[in-house]
Amino acid sequence: MEDKEPLTEPIHIGEKRTCPEEDSEPSAKRARVQDEANGSHVTKTKEEDEELEADEEEEPLVGEDGEGESFADMMKHGLSEVDVGIHKFVSDHKGFSGILKERYSDFVVHEISKEGKIVRLDDLSVPVETEVRRTVEPTDCQALTEEQKQQLADLQLFKNKEGNVAIEVENDSKEKRTLLHKAVKTLYPGLETKTEEREGKKFIVAYHAAGKKALAAPRKHSWPKNRGSFCHFVLYKENKDTMDAINVLSRFLRVRPNVFSYMGTKDKRAITVQEIAVLKISAERLSHLNKCLMNFKLGNFSYKKHPLKLGELQGNHFTVVLRNVSCSDEQVEQAMMSLRDTGFINYYGMQRFGTTAVPTHQVGRAILQNNWTEVMDLILKPRPGAEKGYLVKCREEWAQTQDPEAALKKLPVKRCVEGQLLRGLSMYGKKNIITAFGLIPRNNRLMYIHSYQSFVWNTMVSRRVEAYGLKAVEGDLVLRGGTAHVLTAEEAEKQSIHDVVMPLPGFDVIYPTHEVGKGYRDLLTVDNLDIDNLRHKVRDYSLAGAYRRILIRPSDVSCLTLYG
Repeated sequence: MEDKEPLTEPIHIGEKRTCPEEDSEPSAKRARVQDEANGSHVTKTKEEDEELEADEEEEPLVGEDGEGESFADMMKHGLSEVDVGIHKFVSDHKGFSGILKERYSDFVVHEISKEGKIVRLDDLSVPVETEVRRTVEPTDCQALTEEQKQQLADLQLFKNKEGNVAIEVENDSKEKRTLLHKAVKTLYPGLETKTEEREGKKFIVAYHAAGKKALAAPRKHSWPKNRGSFCHFVLYKENKDTMDAINVLSRFLRVRPNVFSYMGTKDKRAITVQEIAVLKISAERLSHLNKCLMNFKLGNFSYKKHPLKLGELQGNHFTVVLRNVSCSDEQVEQAMMSLRDTGFINYYGMQRFGTTAVPTHQVGRAILQNNWTEVMDLILKPRPGAEKGYLVKCREEWAQTQDPEAALKKLPVKRCVEGQLLRGLSMYGKKNIITAFGLIPRNNRLMYIHSYQSFVWNTMVSRRVEAYGLKAVEGDLVLRGGTAHVLTAEEAEKQSIHDVVMPLPGFDVIYPTHEVGKGYRDLLTVDNLDIDNLRHKVRDYSLAGAYRRILIRPSDVSCLTLYG
C-alpha cells in the first residue's frame, strides 16, 4: 500500500504573516507543509540546514525509556487514543479486532523517493572511483599481516579478550606508521589507534573507541574534489527507529549524528528501508559496518552534492500483517473498500506521544509555558507502568533526594534523556534548568513541542470531522501553489475533502474561519498559551506551525486473507 502526497512549495523565511483576526482578508498565506507520511516539517530554516556541518556538542541518545512498547503496554499505563485527541472514524462499517505488529516483521516499510520510486536495498558493492582508489589504496595496507588483520577484526566485534591489539613498529618509518594508523581506522570502523612505548619498543595500539572518544570529531582525511560531498545510501534496519539507527552509525564511525540527513523517520517495531545521506564519509567506510552491525544493512551507495531534507519523499509503501483477526470476509472487504476509496484520517499515531504514563505532549506544553520546574518534574518523577529497573531506581532516588548526582549514579546508561538532564542539573544546578535541559540533543528536545502541536492537531481535526463530516465547507483551508487559502461557500461546493488542510499551531499559519477553526484559540487558552504569541524566548522552542491534510487516500491498496 502506498501513501503518497505531493509536496508544495516551501515558504520564504522572513515574510510577514498574520492571523485572521489581524487581517481583514485572510484568503491566502504561504504554507509550511508537513510530510503526510511521517509528520516531518518540509520547510527548514537556513540555520537548520547549516546544522549538517555544525559543531554541536551533542551525544546520541537512546530512547527515553529504553526499549519501545506495544500499544497494549501503553494501554496499561492509561494512555489511550482518546487521550491524544483521536476520536473519529472515517467509515461507519462494523469494526473488528486483530493484532498489529505481533512481530516486528509484520510491519514492513519501504520509502518512496521524490522521483516516485520504491527504495530497495539490492546492491552492497562500493562504487569504483579512480581518485578514490588512489586515496584509499595505501590504507588497504600490506603493512598488516593476516594474523594482525584477524586480531583487529575480532577486536572490532568485541571478541578480543585483551581489549586492544599491539603492532610492533620499532623499525618502521614515520610514513609507514602513519599509513598503519590510517589503515586500522579505515578498515575497522569503531577502532582508534595510538602510539605507545612498551619495554623500550614502539607499538601502535588499536583499541575500541567508546564514549566521548567515539563521538569526537574525526580526523580530516583527503576528499576527492570531483566527488560529491555527501554519500547517499540505502539503510535496511530491523526493530530500531531512525534516530536510534543514526546514533549507532555515528558511534561506530566516530562522528556526530548531525552529519546524517534523511527524508523521514521510520517506525521502530518494523522492518524499514530508507535513504540516508552522510557528509564526507566514504562508501568504503560505510560498507565495513555490514561486517559488525546486527539487524542493519547498508548499500546502494552513491555520491551527490546535496544532503537529504525532511519531507522530500513522496510517501511510504507499507506491507502490514494483521493476526488473529475475528470477523467475516464481508467486514474485511468493507474495511478495505473504505481504505481504498475514502482513505483514513491523518492522525498522529500513538508513538508520537511516548510509551509511558507521562505523555510527551505534556512536557512540550510545559516548555511552551516556560514552566521549567514542571518540565524537570515530568521527565524525572516516578511513573506507573513497565520501565527498566535502573530507570525506576533513578526516579525513586530523585523523588527522595532531589540530588541529580545521586540519581545519575543509578543510571548505567547515561545517554538517555533522564541521564542527560541529570548531568546538566549536576553541572549547572537546579536554578538553571533551561541550560541543563539544553544538554539533551536538539532533535530530542524538539520532539516534545512537536508532540504538543500534534496533540492540538489531532484534537481539532476530531472536532472538525464531528462538526462538518467528510466534505469541504466554507471557512476550511486548502493549499494553492504553496499558499493557504480560505474557502468561500461557493468554492467549498467544488472542493474535495482530500484537499482540505488543518494547521499545526504557530506564528506562521492562519486558521480556518469557521467555528471549529476558532476553537484553536480556546484550546491554547486553556493551556495558558497565547495563540497570537507563539515565539518563545528560546528560539528553538518557537512554533512556526505547518499545514497537514485531514484525509489521506493511499494508492495501490490490496489485501490477502490467509486461514490457518
